[in-house]
Amino acid sequence: MGYYEALSKTLGPSHWWPGETPFEIAVGAILVQNTNWKNVEKAIHNLKENDALTLQGIRKLSLEELQELIRPSGFFRIKSVRLINFLDFLDDNSAECITDLAAFDTFTLREKLLSVKGIGPETADSILLYALKKPIFVVDAYTRRIFNRHMLIHEDIEYHELQDFFMDVLRDDVQLFNEYHALLVKTAKEWCKKTDPDCDNCPLGKFLNN
Repeated sequence: MGYYEALSKTLGPSHWWPGETPFEIAVGAILVQNTNWKNVEKAIHNLKENDALTLQGIRKLSLEELQELIRPSGFFRIKSVRLINFLDFLDDNSAECITDLAAFDTFTLREKLLSVKGIGPETADSILLYALKKPIFVVDAYTRRIFNRHMLIHEDIEYHELQDFFMDVLRDDVQLFNEYHALLVKTAKEWCKKTDPDCDNCPLGKFLNN
């Protein structure tokens, strides 16, 4: 039994990423930068309450109004600009709806997203995988922490090298990529914490002795 199977057996389905629409998922991916999801939920709630969780809804807001609504997510001035940059990107690519972007192949679209100021690899890949159902594996600090502690990767591994670590061995499957990333996040938060990890009770603890 491998890492994924051990986590899946213990934790079950994750149903991640939360969001009622692809656009909401993309907005969440931008707002979650440098904060936790509970703060993002508050900002998302504010946008919904003001009928602003659509491309057209955000466009109707002044910059100050947008900033106030997303304030709970932190760095709200920076993130408001990043959201506007993303909307401009949709307009530039004649996308009336974010799902119109699905017509692009995965890596062409990835390069386009990375050209948007304020969207880095993790955010771009989250949008691709969770909002657009493109087969790309999302990695983050949690992924790096777990697999470094298991001595499978070095601590300073770069994002794309870590991503290749998974994509080179896993089958090209959106659901698998989605679920595996979610399971790793859960594991890091519950057991493989930054300080005082609980390796004895972690579903992956047995692999440390192999």
